[in-house]
Amino acid sequence: MIGSTATASATRVRVCAVADLEVERGRAALFGDVQIALFLLADGQVHAVSNLDPYSGAHVISRGIVGTRGEAPTVASPLHKQVFDLRTGRCLDTQGKRDEALRVWPTTVLDGSVFLDLAAGEQP
Repeated sequence: MIGSTATASATRVRVCAVADLEVERGRAALFGDVQIALFLLADGQVHAVSNLDPYSGAHVISRGIVGTRGEAPTVASPLHKQVFDLRTGRCLDTQGKRDEALRVWPTTVLDGSVFLDLAAGEQP
């Protein structure tokens, strides 16, 4: 699990080097008591979502299966296989359960490092 590194902004934090991420494999980062799942896509985009699966209550999203639905990059929960849009956190396949979403944080890649704004994360 990756930890935080302080930067010039109180809410913008350096998460890791892009080189620490594997394409289409999740990686978990811990900030206080918040677990974040990071995904590097083949096109170089980095997405950050909550590592907490809202359907199972387990911190497993970083171990999910990366894919696409149309133009949407997705991750499927490794437990119950609900599929989430990595851009919005929205569940695309609730499998008949209540509608849930993952929290999403905006990411920035700068000089080979991944940064995210902890305060700007969108609550589902």
